[in-house]
Amino acid sequence: MIHCGKKHICAIVACILIFTSILICYWKDLRLPNRITTKIFPQTATASPTGHLCRGKIARNAITPLKDNKTFIISPYFDDREGKVTRVIGIVHHEDVKQLYCWFCCQPNGKIYVSNAEIDIHSDRFGFPYGAADIICLEPENCDPTHVSIHPFAHGNIDQLPRFEIKNRKAEPFSVDFTVCISAMFGNYNNVLQFIQSLEMYKILGAQKVVIYKNNCSHLMEKVLKFYIEEGTVEIIPWPINSHLKVSSKWHFMQDGTHIGYYGQITALNDCIYRNMQRSKFVVLNDADEIILPLKHPNWKTMMSSLQEQNPGTGIFLFENHIFPETISTHMFNISSWNTVPGVNILQHVHREPDRKDVFNPRKMIVDPQKVIQTSVHSVLHAYGDSVNVPMDVALIYHCRKPLQRDLPRESLVRDTVLWRYNSSLIMNVNKVLSQTIL
Repeated sequence: MIHCGKKHICAIVACILIFTSILICYWKDLRLPNRITTKIFPQTATASPTGHLCRGKIARNAITPLKDNKTFIISPYFDDREGKVTRVIGIVHHEDVKQLYCWFCCQPNGKIYVSNAEIDIHSDRFGFPYGAADIICLEPENCDPTHVSIHPFAHGNIDQLPRFEIKNRKAEPFSVDFTVCISAMFGNYNNVLQFIQSLEMYKILGAQKVVIYKNNCSHLMEKVLKFYIEEGTVEIIPWPINSHLKVSSKWHFMQDGTHIGYYGQITALNDCIYRNMQRSKFVVLNDADEIILPLKHPNWKTMMSSLQEQNPGTGIFLFENHIFPETISTHMFNISSWNTVPGVNILQHVHREPDRKDVFNPRKMIVDPQKVIQTSVHSVLHAYGDSVNVPMDVALIYHCRKPLQRDLPRESLVRDTVLWRYNSSLIMNVNKVLSQTIL
């Protein structure tokens, strides 16, 4: 009985040794560099093949669709205001996209980390099936990834995934005080004269950079944009959103089969804020036919300095929009050389519509981009710090466009010539641009 028991024990020991050897070999095999097994961060990371760090084709386009064609990536941005995360600005289908994963590749070891993404679709979707979204990726510890891939699955071949550069990785001093974000230029835009006047007013008031999300415009407008690009004022972000989605020129869903409103304006505005978060002290969010006009100050810099002093801790400043109908004009500043240029001459439109009872005037904004988390068109959805409505006697938005109150007689409009304070500089600057582009 004793001899037989010894045999039994020996057999058990032998089995344990064999099983342990198999586990050790399997574990070593997992560590070989030619095998990629991805695990959900933070549990596991695996090495990439030698010489192939951070593989995958680098995305170069402003809008990149994923293979599901329900998710569109604009750009990732490093955001350490609450934690170490990569915030990816994108567009997603609000129902069909349930899960996404962030694939990080860490230098210099080339280890791949995969983490669950939080999909935060902005609340201002206005009924459209697609909306602006933040795809939030928790970054791995001891890793400062330069690129990230977004994928519907936690497993796969990283070689097949587009790779996106993570912007805002390094903090830098502000290079400009004011950047104007204009989104989106579409509809074969050809309001050339008003565009030039607006750009020159922005510069007079203190803007050093104007970022335009351009879908399309006229050939003449292209010549003007080329001038401003070469001057260093304008940065163009190509915005071919209609190549990917059925776009609406309306802000609200009309049950007409379109996918997203106003050419993805909200997504572009959010991207513009993050794109300029570390290079501009303030970001101005308005359209090309709108100008935030100070009434008590000569320019934006002195106005914002005063507003910040009066409102400590505030990062969002909202200005009331007022319509100056392009249908009501004055004979002043009828400059003959401008008459051949397509578009509106804003100097001839100084009558604004009166306020209506119980009708809210929409607002546009000047923001401290580092205090913005998510923005809509007329307000910020999430931010650090407070928002303040700037009184109309401090500044207003000069908005020259088609009238909203169409039946008002001229005598019911309010004559407001604050724009004429700048007429001398504006005329000189506009003539300079026209002489070098069109005339």
